[in-house]
Amino acid sequence: MKADHFEQQKLLELAAEDVALTQLAHRRRTLPEGVAVETAAEAERALTDDVVRAETAARDLQREVKRLEADVETVRARAAKDQKLLDSGSVSAKQMTDLQHELESLARRQSDLEDQELELMESLETAEAALREAQAGRDEARAARERAEELRDDALADITDGTNRHEAARAAVAGGISAPLLALYDRIRTQTGTTGAAMLKARQCQGCRIELNGRELAAVRNADPHEVVRCENCGRILVRTAESGL
Repeated sequence: MKADHFEQQKLLELAAEDVALTQLAHRRRTLPEGVAVETAAEAERALTDDVVRAETAARDLQREVKRLEADVETVRARAAKDQKLLDSGSVSAKQMTDLQHELESLARRQSDLEDQELELMESLETAEAALREAQAGRDEARAARERAEELRDDALADITDGTNRHEAARAAVAGGISAPLLALYDRIRTQTGTTGAAMLKARQCQGCRIELNGRELAAVRNADPHEVVRCENCGRILVRTAESGL
């Protein structure tokens, strides 16, 4: 294939835009800010689980406290009823003795229940403190995740802006290159995954960084300036300039 020598040099501008676009695409795939969001989100999920466990523990203790409070109230009501009956003087001596025994038993029962209630209240206080701590940790993690998302979104916006600029610049350069040469370049670019052309500088292909051997160099040196020559190692179009060392 033949193409104007100066038109071939435009391929270097095209390649520069493709390198920039490749770098931006790589940055998007490996964005550190994206990893930071995932890490922050995982921390938030773990702390949210801690909150759920702490809430469950506190609710269970609250139910136990209410149950004991109800039991204590039942015992108190029964004791008050017995005491009222005892004070009425309307019971027999045997009933009086039985009521006194029952009041003693109820007093012991009430004391035991109140001791249990006190222990549970202390446990509940500890559980509620743990819940508040877990909630604070979760809230901090949520704020950290939101900050990480903002940084990620800013970075993505910057990448998108850069991509749009380089795509526009690439389209402008491509518009000045003939269709056959552009098609060849794009085909090679697809194969290499980066660019379809590279400068020949100091006898070295700047695409694969391999220096041309004597035979290859002679072939390029003797080729028509308008002949499209390619690197035998990477397949890229070799663009000859005053720095080629020919």
